[in-house]
Amino acid sequence: MILTPQRTGDSAPAPVEVCSVVIPTPYGEFRTRVFETAAGHTLLAMIRGDVTGSEPVLTRLHSECLTGDALGSLRCDCGVQLRTAMRTVAAAGRGVVLYITGHEGRGIGLVNKLRAYVEQDNGADTLDANLRLGLPADARTYGESAAVLRAIGVESVNLMSNNPDKVEGLRAGGLAVETMVGLQTAAHARNAGYLATKAARMGHVAPIGDEPVSVPEAGIDVRGLIGEIRPRTDRPYVMVRVTQTLDGRLQREPGIPTAEEHALRAAVDAVLVGAGTVRRTDPALTVELVPGAHPLRVVLDADLELPLTARVFGGEAATTVFTTKSADAARADAVQAAGVGLREVSAAPTGGVDLPAVLAELRRNGVQSVLVEGGTRLITTLLESGLADRLIVAISATTETPGDTRLPTGLTLTGRSAYTAGDALLLGWDVAV
Repeated sequence: MILTPQRTGDSAPAPVEVCSVVIPTPYGEFRTRVFETAAGHTLLAMIRGDVTGSEPVLTRLHSECLTGDALGSLRCDCGVQLRTAMRTVAAAGRGVVLYITGHEGRGIGLVNKLRAYVEQDNGADTLDANLRLGLPADARTYGESAAVLRAIGVESVNLMSNNPDKVEGLRAGGLAVETMVGLQTAAHARNAGYLATKAARMGHVAPIGDEPVSVPEAGIDVRGLIGEIRPRTDRPYVMVRVTQTLDGRLQREPGIPTAEEHALRAAVDAVLVGAGTVRRTDPALTVELVPGAHPLRVVLDADLELPLTARVFGGEAATTVFTTKSADAARADAVQAAGVGLREVSAAPTGGVDLPAVLAELRRNGVQSVLVEGGTRLITTLLESGLADRLIVAISATTETPGDTRLPTGLTLTGRSAYTAGDALLLGWDVAV
């Protein structure tokens, strides 16, 4: 049953403009006009270009979400949507991102939202959690938002949203809404259920898109490839991703990055590689080709020899390096001084770090899912040791020179999922231990 509360214009007095200021952001400067409501809430109209007149203005109504916007919580997609909207408006050169305080938790407030999270942890979905607490599923109204947009000269909008209630609210407030532009994100394993509930029960328009037979350029929904996340008490759920050539060998050199690759990263808590992969390909291991959250980057470097100029140590994504006691102490100090997390674990008998110890430490620190992207020795060790739960294979339309590593023999694979992406074939299986 779809529950879509009807939204009308607010009867409260129109918000009052209190100041105007330029806010510089990673996406450029936004001229920001600040409005205050009778209830004491603040609405920030972040403006690019001339938004006055009858021509539709690209607009985002963004409900305040402290946990998602500021803290980067993975229980929702709010922070990703906010940054995507700001980047989109900046790229267009004309538009408004209207940031609305007082809308925390769909209008129930921060404390009640956190109480609703407890209900979700006890089995309720995002709608029923509110109802269990005797709160409305969605208490937001949009009349004040319409009043602010009118005050800055906007007459018509192309609304970036998945929520038809916002369209109704703006129209009830006297604004023309020409189109609703979907703002889909690459789902994380921790918020996929939340997004699905918003579509199934609250009338939102496909927040994560549809699961495709062929992966589109947006690379949105890869849940079929990653399977069901089932972390163990002693380690996270481990997915191993490899690219295999048509002649059955593992491709060592990376090809052109794909949206599918980035959507897989956006779906997991951490992405893990060995030091050899960093030395050979210098990956950033971030999410750029789809709107999604960066995973924790985990690097195995037993002797701590990687240069701090490596891309995996830069940018806004967090990085943790696992090393051993053989690492130079001064080098360890330099790594930590650079803002990189450092964990010492025991060495493996055959060299390198002890993989069970690494996975156990990640699990103790709350990591539920790990995507392993290389190198070949690390991948084969995880598969042969029974430490991998899911195998994701991209079969590229290329051949490699003889002698490259092949996948281990004797694996029992179940639960196949298959997509196509351009000229490549993507396959996912559960690895039976």
